[in-house]
Amino acid sequence: MLTLAVMACQRAPVAPAFQYSSDASSRTGLTALSDGVLLGNEAGAVVRLDREGRPVWTTRLGREVAVPPALAGESVVVGTVVGEVACLSLKDGKERWRLGGEPPVLTPPVVDDAGHTVFLVAPGGAVRALAVESGQERWKRPAPRAPAMVESLEPQVSVAPGLRAAPVLVADVLVVPLGSGLWALDARSGEPRWSRPVTDVVGLDSERDTVFVATRPGRVLALSVKDGSTRWEQQFADGVTGPPARALGALWVGAGPSSLVGLSTGEGREVARVALPSPLVGRVQVGLEDLLLVPTSGNEGRLVALKAPGWRPAFTVRADTPLRTRPVVRGPLVFVLGLDGRVLAWRLRVPPPA
Repeated sequence: MLTLAVMACQRAPVAPAFQYSSDASSRTGLTALSDGVLLGNEAGAVVRLDREGRPVWTTRLGREVAVPPALAGESVVVGTVVGEVACLSLKDGKERWRLGGEPPVLTPPVVDDAGHTVFLVAPGGAVRALAVESGQERWKRPAPRAPAMVESLEPQVSVAPGLRAAPVLVADVLVVPLGSGLWALDARSGEPRWSRPVTDVVGLDSERDTVFVATRPGRVLALSVKDGSTRWEQQFADGVTGPPARALGALWVGAGPSSLVGLSTGEGREVARVALPSPLVGRVQVGLEDLLLVPTSGNEGRLVALKAPGWRPAFTVRADTPLRTRPVVRGPLVFVLGLDGRVLAWRLRVPPPA
């Protein structure tokens, strides 16, 4: 049941819009579209929903889809845990090409801005670039080996068991977290640009020429995309629970045991700290310009809305299923994906002038 808990500081700020069940548990998170969302689930279904929660199409791949489908122009690239990679039509879900016998897809695919190339990271650490149009391999980079770093070459666990932290693409540099460290590759050739001995990465984000890195033991770093040099570093004694996300002028991370921390992107100085009902293991999102939407991972699945600039609670909604991935906002609508595979949506209401 979809329930609503409104804090006293707001009057009816949010109302249920719809809920949709994909009929299987899901850990992919939602891929945002201009008119809805995409998701995958453990039964191998890929579903496109419109803004009203109606399925536009469903394509069944037969085996679990564990990471978000990647949008590439008018195509959707999606992989399964048994090593199939498929390209689907965004319009109707029809299969354009499929590759079998590939490594399991446990790291979210990343697509370049032009929508021409998709980058895939294998569990062993190899990185490949495929043409979105045909699936043809543009380049492949074997798992890098760095004797001075840790021996394991497997990418580290990210937001949920079995999922790995996604690379980020900044201009022509692909920054990839691997068990052997953090590697920056030339997106056009796969040639290494630089590497850093940063492991156990929870997630990455970027801003212009800076990549932000959060590690589970509690390190948060800002690195130069050009050469990997450190611009600033913060350390959290209780570790980091969720990946970094830029929003409303700050870099937000989940800090142990159950806190949300905001850091200045330029200096890494702490600018906000908010206690949460349960840990943040996904990413925050912005709603209605000055609301910070925070999904929490407890069984009640509370979505907490904080109002800028003071970061006071505006309202909380309860999904009754853990929320472990980033919300999607489309106008006044907020979509979340519960661990049980339900897509829930609420309609935010602009409060009347004071």
